[in-house]
Amino acid sequence: MTIKDTPQTWEIRATQTPFVGNKTSVRTDEVVMPDGSVVGRDYQVHPGSVAVLALDDEDRVLVIKQYRHPVRHKLWEIPAGLLDVPGENPLHAARRELYEEAHVKAEDWRVLTDVYTTPGGCDESVRIFLARGLSEADGQRFAVEEEEADMEHARVPVADLVRAILAGDVHNNCLVVGVLSLVAARGGEGVDALRPAEAPWPARPFEA
Repeated sequence: MTIKDTPQTWEIRATQTPFVGNKTSVRTDEVVMPDGSVVGRDYQVHPGSVAVLALDDEDRVLVIKQYRHPVRHKLWEIPAGLLDVPGENPLHAARRELYEEAHVKAEDWRVLTDVYTTPGGCDESVRIFLARGLSEADGQRFAVEEEEADMEHARVPVADLVRAILAGDVHNNCLVVGVLSLVAARGGEGVDALRPAEAPWPARPFEA
């Protein structure tokens, strides 16, 4: 048996968008179920995101701590951000986020994994990159504001992050998925067997 997600679209009888925000919106679809019944499904429409697991030469991951109002926590995370432009190349967006949030650049980029963050209530897809060969970025630091003005930065050994994940001490999905995917890749065919940085991404098609 092949384990692979498959695209499928069930019939939608009606749709409306009761809320439109700056970056996301909420949509209500009337969806026909397999038994012929029609039910309402509310979900957040999201442009997609990228995240970067930046790994330095000492096997430490670059992490940031940022306030997240919906969960009322400051969370340890990896650099991440929205795909602001439809069809934007996710590698370009990832490089931008690494520069803006950490003032760092990387020489080697791979696709670590692609995930739907909360497919029961949101269509967001995130591409998580592995970035290696880190160095200080050129030019001035990006001017941060709002929650980002209070960010903390650290570099944490991979083994320490694994322990924190399994102890329930860190919760950000991109951090958790990224770190455990790195460990799985190392235990399998190795990180050099990961997909190239501009591998196709059906959930968010782009031009290389």
